[in-house]
Amino acid sequence: MLRGRAIPKTTTDQRLLDRRGPSDWVHTDPWRVLRIQAEFVEGFGLLAELGKAVSVFGSSRARAGTPQYDLATRITAGLAEAGYAVITGGGPGIMEAANKGAASGRGMSVGLGIELPQEQGLNDYVDMGLEFRYFFVRKTMFVKYSQAFVVLPGGFGTLDELFEAVTLVQTGKITKFPIVLVGSSYWSGLLTWLREVAAGEGKISLADLDLLSVADDPDEVVRIIVSAHDDGPGAVPDGPGAVPDGPGAVPDGPAWPRSAQAPRGEAG
Repeated sequence: MLRGRAIPKTTTDQRLLDRRGPSDWVHTDPWRVLRIQAEFVEGFGLLAELGKAVSVFGSSRARAGTPQYDLATRITAGLAEAGYAVITGGGPGIMEAANKGAASGRGMSVGLGIELPQEQGLNDYVDMGLEFRYFFVRKTMFVKYSQAFVVLPGGFGTLDELFEAVTLVQTGKITKFPIVLVGSSYWSGLLTWLREVAAGEGKISLADLDLLSVADDPDEVVRIIVSAHDDGPGAVPDGPGAVPDGPGAVPDGPAWPRSAQAPRGEAG
């Protein structure tokens, strides 16, 4: 862990992807492959026997004692009691709340950190953790070892993780696991835009929106995930509260991803 003046001004990802600078980058990149390989090996080795798990995404800026922080804690406590390990980015905010909930539910609390100038070290509620230099290695761990994704309100990082999960399911790169958006009021504008603009212009199909569930109640989030797995991988029955069709429609309750009828493949 680094603090203060010891924190580098650039990240490993930035140095890898920056094409500027002297030509010796050409000669050092092959050595970076070994470091990348080592991160994959370390992650696979740590998580290989994790068991069923849920990745939880959300803002690092949520403060303890706020409704969103408390909501994340209640959701992951319920997931832990249902037998799931909880995987987060290991940082503050929603990540800390989710790890705290998992610990309170006597479940495995996993933190997969990332080297960032503003975030150093894992939160105090992580039982099993790693810190990665490369985002793409860390993302692989989230996807490979999760059987569901819970997405609470967040910013660019949360949106990146949400759309990566949806894209991998929609393209059949991973099994159709549940993806639950928590907080209908927060996500309603995005869902309306996806329906009216993205689907309206034919950039996505309306059926793609069925991959998303929406819930406000912690118990309902847990129910969606547990029921999906009780019915078999990706087999999620139709039901009330699914992301509705129609211009401007906003979900008023929890949803089941109706198009998730069968697995399409495994993340390997």
